[in-house]
Order: sequence, then structure tokens, then C-alpha cells
Amino acid sequence: MKSKTTRMRKASAFAASVVGMSMVLAACGSSTPGESAKTDGGDGSATTIEFWHRTFTPVENEWYAQVVKDFNASQSAIKVVDTEVPADTWDQKMKAAQAAGKAPDVYTYSGALVEQVDAGQFHALEGIVPQDKLDEILPSAQSISQVDGSYYAYPLLLEPQAVLFWNKDMLDAAGVDSTKAPATWDDLYAACAKIVPTLSEGQYCISPAADAVTLAWASAGQQYNAAGHLALTQDWTAPDIDNQGYRDIMGFYKELYDQGYMPKQPLGSYLEAKDYGEKKVAFKVSGSWMMSEVGSDYSDLLDVTGLGPVPTSPNGDGRTTTTAGNFMWVVDAKSDNPDAAGEFLSWVLAGDPEVLVPFFVDTQFTKSPVRQSVQDAVAKTEAAAAAPWSSVIVNDIAPDAHPGATYPWDISLAVGTAIESAMKSAQSIDDAIGTASGSIDTIIQRESLPEKAPKP
Repeated sequence: MKSKTTRMRKASAFAASVVGMSMVLAACGSSTPGESAKTDGGDGSATTIEFWHRTFTPVENEWYAQVVKDFNASQSAIKVVDTEVPADTWDQKMKAAQAAGKAPDVYTYSGALVEQVDAGQFHALEGIVPQDKLDEILPSAQSISQVDGSYYAYPLLLEPQAVLFWNKDMLDAAGVDSTKAPATWDDLYAACAKIVPTLSEGQYCISPAADAVTLAWASAGQQYNAAGHLALTQDWTAPDIDNQGYRDIMGFYKELYDQGYMPKQPLGSYLEAKDYGEKKVAFKVSGSWMMSEVGSDYSDLLDVTGLGPVPTSPNGDGRTTTTAGNFMWVVDAKSDNPDAAGEFLSWVLAGDPEVLVPFFVDTQFTKSPVRQSVQDAVAKTEAAAAAPWSSVIVNDIAPDAHPGATYPWDISLAVGTAIESAMKSAQSIDDAIGTASGSIDTIIQRESLPEKAPKP
């Protein structure tokens, strides 16, 4: 298997327009998170703020470094010091910096905001980001960036966490329509019934999420689709999984498993394209980011890969089947210079769309912009014409993606464990629901969740 670094570096070559400048990030300022950066060496009048971001793919890292350089060159009142923090040390370094009162002024963040806002970690953006800039955030991204009607983050992107990919050649060989995704679970079962007889040993119809941890986050949109809600009552006083919707989704995974439509042991990570790229599966469920790997590592499949929404429950009532992955920028509540931090954030994320276009082009149109003006600018690029999947992600999947759970992770994990247990017949569906409900009750009491429930 190719290394992750090799895959991602290939991805940069595949993109139609690559940010060409390689930069040494440490040259921008302090290389040690939490340490104060030096002044700009001038008359001392510039306000210096720190910006941290995780290590992403090479093209993303280059974009982050470039926008900091461009912002600093665009004016002389504010100097941004850029620090790239390895993803595997991010949590440790951020917690240490916060505990020492040395958190950066601006930093990247993903996930729900409620707990951090309740803990007073983030600065509200109203007052430091112009209201007309906040108003540009599309409705699909507002729910992930607001708490009780106030903005505490400005999103960079939306990234559907559950997308169905398929090999058109394998579907055509089985007489299955390869021009569109199966609409419902029943359609998927019917497709698999036709595909399985055409497969060789070691090949399967579909590779979905298959372990408790992945199911815990990747299936949130499917849970919402099947049940119309997630795992807690609206007031967070009780679990809400002892119902037909949750029985249905457990039954869906169990059917795929029992019929042999999916492998008994995963052939590759949900996050990666390996099993799909090696043609071991006709269908693959992964995040929209997988298309980047298809283009870089399995380019022979690029023209025969279809993608669309994950099939819906027969009772889905038009609800989405995916969750909105995201990366946002936040301003630390204890920043000494929140106005300067807001100006930097506004310039990059809420200003000229052309600042953001390279990001979406060079990540190969696998992420959705959160402003219409940026979507329009990206769509007009020459490279977009060679990426037909872009419009599917941006127009068909991302707009109604569910924002995901805002309750503690342990609750999501209890649900993921129940789905895996029922899928593999380690427990009956009723017993799996009972076990998960008991675990969730314990978490509700332990965390005093009714006191933390979001306002309706």
C-alpha cells in the first residue's frame, strides 16, 4: 500500500491548478506552539496575532502558509504568525496552551461548538467580523457555526462524511444502472443481488462503515434519515433509540452482513479508497474526500467512478443520509487582540472569493464552499469542467447534510456499538438497543445533560 504522504503528494499533482509555492512555516514566526512570536522588527506598531492550524495534506498546508503571507503583505497594521501543528499532537498542545493561558488568537476547529462555547473558550464573532460577512454563510453551514443564534466560528468548508461511490464497469457487467446511485435500501439490496454472481472470490458488493467507532460518527446522517432524530430526546433527558427507525438502521447493516454483500472483515479503512481502488468492491461508502485519492492513486478508475447520496431508508421522508463534516476557524475568548483576529479571519474566509478558490481547486473539488460567491468562483475555474463530481457534492449532497450530534461522544459510541453488535448478531436488535439505552442513561446522569441541552 502506498504511504499516506505519497498519496497526498500525488494528489497535488493531479489537481488542475496547484499552489506552487513551497514554504517553510517556521519562518513565519515561533516554531513552538504557545511561545510568543517576535515582533516584525519595524517600529513595533503592528499588532501581532498567532494562528495555529493542524497539518493537513501538502496542498492544504501550502494554502494556509500562502494566505498568511498574502494577508501580512496586504497591510502593515497586523502581523499574523503561522504555526503548523502535527495532527497527532494537536489536542495535547492545544490543551497545554489553554491551561497556560497561551492559546493562539485564531485556530482551526472541527466538530460541535456547544461544549466549548459553554466553557467560554470561543469569542463570539459578532462585533469582530462584519455582519454582512456573517450573513454570507449559507444556511447549510449556519447550524455548525452558531450556538443559540450567535456565531462562534466561521466555516472554511463542508465535507459530506458519507457518500456512495461505485465502479460503473462492475455495475454495467451485472446489468445494474450505473448512471445514478440506488435510491433506497431496497434498491441497493436488488443491485447487490445482481452484482454478487458476477464477482470473483474476495470481491464484494459494498464496503460500508463496519466498526463501532466509525459507525458512531459516519452513520449520524443515516440515523437521522431512518428515525428523524438522533439518539437523545430534544431535552436530553432520555435516550431516543428504542423505536422503529433505529431498529431499521440496525436491520439494514445486518442485512448487508448476513447476505454476504459486505466483507465480514474490513478490506480497508472507511477513510481511504484502498478496497475500492483495488476493485474488491463495487460500491464504497466514504467521505467526499475519497475522490481525491481515486484521482491520485487509482486514476484508471477516475472516469468509471460514480458518486451520489447514500441510499435512504424506505421511511426516510426525503431526509439526508449524510453528516456535514467541517473545518472552521475560531477566535480564542482570551485573545488580547480579538479585533485584529477578526480582521484576519474576515480577510481570508469572508473576503475576496479568489483567496479561497485555490483551496477548493487543489483539494480536487471534494469539499463544498460555504458562501455562494465562492461556490460560483470555484465553478467557473477551468479545472472544474474536468471534475463532474464537484456539482454532485456541492449541489446534491452537501446542502442538506445533517450537522451531526452535539451531545458527548460516548453517546455516539454507544449507538455505533449497538449497530455493530446487531450487524454481527452478537446481540439481537432489541438487546443491542437495550444495552445502548442503559449506557446512554448512565451518561445522561453522569454528565447532567438536561442542564446542557441546546435551546430549541
